[in-house]
Amino acid sequence: MASLGISYDMVLGSLMPVVVYWVYGGMYMALGSCDNYRLHPKEDEDEKNFASKETVIKGVLWQQFRQFIATNLLYMMTGGSHAGASSGQPPSLTVIARQFVVAMLVFDTYQYFLHRYLHHNKFLYRHLHSKHHRLVVPYPFGAIYSHPIEGFLFDILGGSLAIFLSGMSPRTSAFFSSFAAMKSVDDHCGLMLPGNPFHIFFENNTAYHDLHHQLYGGKYNFSQPFFAMWDRILGTHMPYSLEKGEEGGFELRPAKECKND
Repeated sequence: MASLGISYDMVLGSLMPVVVYWVYGGMYMALGSCDNYRLHPKEDEDEKNFASKETVIKGVLWQQFRQFIATNLLYMMTGGSHAGASSGQPPSLTVIARQFVVAMLVFDTYQYFLHRYLHHNKFLYRHLHSKHHRLVVPYPFGAIYSHPIEGFLFDILGGSLAIFLSGMSPRTSAFFSSFAAMKSVDDHCGLMLPGNPFHIFFENNTAYHDLHHQLYGGKYNFSQPFFAMWDRILGTHMPYSLEKGEEGGFELRPAKECKND
């Protein structure tokens, strides 16, 4: 029977991703303009976006508060009894690796189909998903800025499903959710820094997702946050090239055959 108590691991699993989100995003902000590695000029964050940074910060904090509550409710209902937690023995590294892979695949699959549907359904896009796309020029701490209903469907429900189906303990889920938070922040950072491991190991990276945020990208690159497999399988993958801009930074160019589809 599930315990209704809240343990240290439960609080860690729900609070650690929030801290990581702001610390990792803050590291990008602390880097300054980094004009030679930007996909967009720094000033575009204020000039081309349709939501102020103050509004975005408030929206993200409200989303994270609801995630904190929902995650602890999940732990309380399941009793944190997955993956050996009930026996008091920590899972092996092999088990943790398997859980990470399962959770990543579940999260990606869930988010791809929901994300694509929110774009194709005009009513849902207008009333829900368009709020996230008010950030035409993404930046780190705007990664999970969205309508509250969308935030529940995408991150709270999707993340809970990935954690539950993978069988993670609260402690393991703390690291998975923190990793997912870092990946999401990185995808919205707008910087193509050399040596970034997320850009090395993931095709679905900053440039890939930035293209989706542009006006011509709304029918492509729905995959998030980890792999691009569903875009490739279902024909929504938009190839692109990165070219050095004349005034510094990079110019992101979609393939011509996709641009006007």
